[in-house]
Amino acid sequence: MAPAMDRPAAHTKGLPVDKPTGELKPGEYWWNPALSPKGPLMILVSVPKQVMHVYRNGILIGRSTVSTGAKGHSTPGGVFTILEKKATHRSKKYNNAPMPNMQRLTWSGIAMHSGNLPGFPASHGCIRLPYDFSKLLFTATDKGGTVVVGDGKVPTPYLADNPGQLLAPKDFTPKMLAQLGTGQYEWQPERSTTGPITIVVSSADKMIYVYRGGNPIGRAVVEVTGWSALGEHVFTMLDGTLDQPSKLAPGHKARRWLSVKTGDAMFADADSVASRLRFNPEFATKVDDVLTPGTTVIITEREVVRKLTNESFFEN
Repeated sequence: MAPAMDRPAAHTKGLPVDKPTGELKPGEYWWNPALSPKGPLMILVSVPKQVMHVYRNGILIGRSTVSTGAKGHSTPGGVFTILEKKATHRSKKYNNAPMPNMQRLTWSGIAMHSGNLPGFPASHGCIRLPYDFSKLLFTATDKGGTVVVGDGKVPTPYLADNPGQLLAPKDFTPKMLAQLGTGQYEWQPERSTTGPITIVVSSADKMIYVYRGGNPIGRAVVEVTGWSALGEHVFTMLDGTLDQPSKLAPGHKARRWLSVKTGDAMFADADSVASRLRFNPEFATKVDDVLTPGTTVIITEREVVRKLTNESFFEN
């Protein structure tokens, strides 16, 4: 691997913040790859919002402010493939300008790389990133990966011009977010038959969402019992089962879970958290049937899906 390129003086260093949602100031970024350690990576760039979102297995693991093309040099919208990666790169077109952690999207000169972020579109068409974030992103991506740029003009999948905490499916329709009644669920494992599984339980949404291979395969209404807040937790499933029945899936043995400390997530006993959740046992059994070691469960008090509007559907 080529040695890292030092940060040029004019490039924004970047400031890490603990803000998976909400507004970001120029140069700020959030990075928490432990939330979803396995699965396909997807990068969405919103030109209107000047923000990049990074998803793994459909779950937001990072986001950052960016600076896209200035007037007359606008960054094109569309779906792109990472064609080339170079940790040390200099522009042949713009006076040998340094472009650390360059990831090429087109052979005509559009790429993602470290640069100066003044708080507005200022590049010649490239997607500038804070230097520190560009290093983190460079280590997470692979050549051939997908980057979707939403410019608010060219139709793009995944709601790329206004993305949120969960990756919208490529074939998204508002019907997918139709309100479910108490005890109701949707289960469509055929949408993605292979890949790692990530489950998100949102006490604010009162919903549980199941992703496999980066695509949603199920959701159900969930009730949280008890007076205290559920808290922020992350669990990963271990091999084997316990010699006791599952609290959620009738006729199944309890799984073994490891509590992961990351970001806002605190260490917790998975059994204690599970005892406070109530959702359709038929749905729970279907989910339990497809669990594999390494499955990640994210418990959050945040809303992860916004109410339906004409503008967009997934919470920022």
